[in-house]
Amino acid sequence: MTPDLHQRIRAAHRKVADALLAELSPAGHWVGELSSSALSTATAVTALATVGRTGDADHVRKGLEWLAAHANPDGGWGDTVRSRSNLSTTALAWAAFGAAGADETFASTVTNTARYISEKAGAIERLVPAIEALYGKDRTFSVPITMTLALSGRLGPDGWREVRPLPFELAALPRGLFGALRLPVVSYALPALIAIGQVIHQRSGRFHPLRSFTRERTLDVLTTLQPANGGFLEATPLTSFVTMSLAGMGLAEHPVAQRGAAFLRQSVRPDGSWPIDTNLATWGTTLAIKALRHTCETLADGQRATLRAWLLGQQYRAVHPYTGAAPGGWAWTDLPGGVPDADDTAGALLALRCLSEPDDETRAAAARGVKWLLDLQNRDGGMPTFCRGWGALPFDRSTPELTAHALRAWAAWLSELPSELAARIQSARSRATAYLRTAQRPDGAWLPLWFGNEAAPRQENPVYGTAQVLLGTASERALAAARDRGRTFVVAQQNEDGGWGGARDTPSTMEETALSLEALTDGPEHQAAIDAGTRWLLQAVEAGAWHAPAPIGLYFARLWYFERLYPLVFTTSAFGQLASIVCQAASG
Repeated sequence: MTPDLHQRIRAAHRKVADALLAELSPAGHWVGELSSSALSTATAVTALATVGRTGDADHVRKGLEWLAAHANPDGGWGDTVRSRSNLSTTALAWAAFGAAGADETFASTVTNTARYISEKAGAIERLVPAIEALYGKDRTFSVPITMTLALSGRLGPDGWREVRPLPFELAALPRGLFGALRLPVVSYALPALIAIGQVIHQRSGRFHPLRSFTRERTLDVLTTLQPANGGFLEATPLTSFVTMSLAGMGLAEHPVAQRGAAFLRQSVRPDGSWPIDTNLATWGTTLAIKALRHTCETLADGQRATLRAWLLGQQYRAVHPYTGAAPGGWAWTDLPGGVPDADDTAGALLALRCLSEPDDETRAAAARGVKWLLDLQNRDGGMPTFCRGWGALPFDRSTPELTAHALRAWAAWLSELPSELAARIQSARSRATAYLRTAQRPDGAWLPLWFGNEAAPRQENPVYGTAQVLLGTASERALAAARDRGRTFVVAQQNEDGGWGGARDTPSTMEETALSLEALTDGPEHQAAIDAGTRWLLQAVEAGAWHAPAPIGLYFARLWYFERLYPLVFTTSAFGQLASIVCQAASG
């Protein structure tokens, strides 16, 4: 690199680090902002319209107006305002206008939407099988969509017969059996299994005495799963599906429905839209702390102390009522609907290690978090998101980027832990690295679960997944050959403009370019790719492009989102790493 490039790197690093620090909330941590979602807005509108409270009329109207204003030219909707149209989101938006009885008021929008659905499904009458074909055996999202269509009247008078039943009676069984039951929904969807299963059972008229018998018992289970603020997982779609289901079978006054509707009223944005989740405050904060690790002097001692205390306060100290998770983990948010998971627990452990030399309180919290991750590890050696042993459906399986993140967290705390935990880590590392060798594709890539790219083949994001595995396994000598193949893959995906997207020839983004650059910096053999990527990212920073985050995030049920902090945190981390290398070279 030339001296001029070195100077630009330092200036760009200072610029994005300052911008990231400016995002600190008055409470002393990062909150960020998730993109507004057409799908969330549609489900919230349908839920409030079905509950039927007079005071919700403004929320319903403003939500429909937002949807109409943000429809794509083809008549459909994507999950974000920067996403291409998809059949699922469009079907739910179409249902929202029907549930609110607003077809005439929004005649042009509804007509265009029906045309889009007819083109994508083959015919309006083919919509249900088209939706089911998108999700295969996983009914976590296909059944809620078809239920919403039936509830809104879009499927006609006999529409409920088209909606597949859900075995909600299984929720009456002990929680420990759920993994072995191979349920047709993922672990986090139990509230939807109960509420949606019940409304389908009632409205379809199907005879099933066991389901009738367990109705009250499973409603009691549903009540125990709901957090105090009413929002299941802080997720608008999940909360909306549960609320509309209860209202749809005459239980709009049930406490779960009332709390769910209250959550929706509380979480609506001033423009009438809803995000997919309230916030990713814990996740965003840990990302920001890790990104600033090369410039921690920019955080005052008081700020570091506040962040440390806040993170320690987010650790779960009791068994979680929703998933039954043991104490010791962290969730993505500081709000009541959060659930501890592998990625956020690893992120919190690493952030605490970055902030300062650990004291006894921090070591104790780290030991709990490390043990929580160890206990979560699947038999195949990989890390799932929420629950060990649930592997029937995609969002419950082991995944490479979570496994690599856990490895990075274990390595960071290994020297600070009691010998018993340290021994367990060594065994877990061996199993995890074996899993990562197995999970690597022949071309050297690893595929992530929670991130994708709409422009890439099969909407996957092998660049993100491979970069995160490389970042998480720098200390794993057993993966040296696999890491070499991974770096070669990342270099091969670089675009002609010097940046990276989710795969070769997809539009370059700040997020994917920054991650790729950082992943390549631990080896000198790809300097030409690093230099070209650095120039691309410098131009993006100098143009202020971080104000347009890319929709690469995947939420529950494969819902796309973008997050305002992502370009800043990934770019700050990459330029911090590059600036550190430049300084080391200069001092050497």
